[in-house]
Amino acid sequence: MARRAGVAVSTLHYYEAEGLIQSWRTEANHRRYDRRELRRVSVIRVAQSLGIPLAQVRELLDRLPKGAAVGKRDWADVSALWREEIDHRIALLTKLRDQLDHCMGCGCLSLESCPLYNRNDSLSRQGPGPQRWVPTGSSGDPVEGT
Repeated sequence: MARRAGVAVSTLHYYEAEGLIQSWRTEANHRRYDRRELRRVSVIRVAQSLGIPLAQVRELLDRLPKGAAVGKRDWADVSALWREEIDHRIALLTKLRDQLDHCMGCGCLSLESCPLYNRNDSLSRQGPGPQRWVPTGSSGDPVEGT
């Protein structure tokens, strides 16, 4: 399973300890995984590569049948849970990509390269972090902790 999934054995053990996947033991006490668990590991790995926290991955996987085949409708239902979040992340990444060569209100005070000079770090009164580029949620409200 580890070789096929492209992860370390310890990663599988961690996922199992976190309740994300399941295994069983043989009489020789070897761990065995149903081949359906490979799809779960794939979902976990893709989600992690996109920065989706394991808590959200668990919420998604908990909605899927365990110990039974996951059908197309099952996947469609749970994937709808992430669609809005993924669309939001795409919008944020597009905004970031488009603004990488401009000031994002970092407070660098660079007259040479910043077209939006932050005189005397006046933006610091609005709080920490980039004040001219504040990620917003799907509702348009600022996202806490970002």
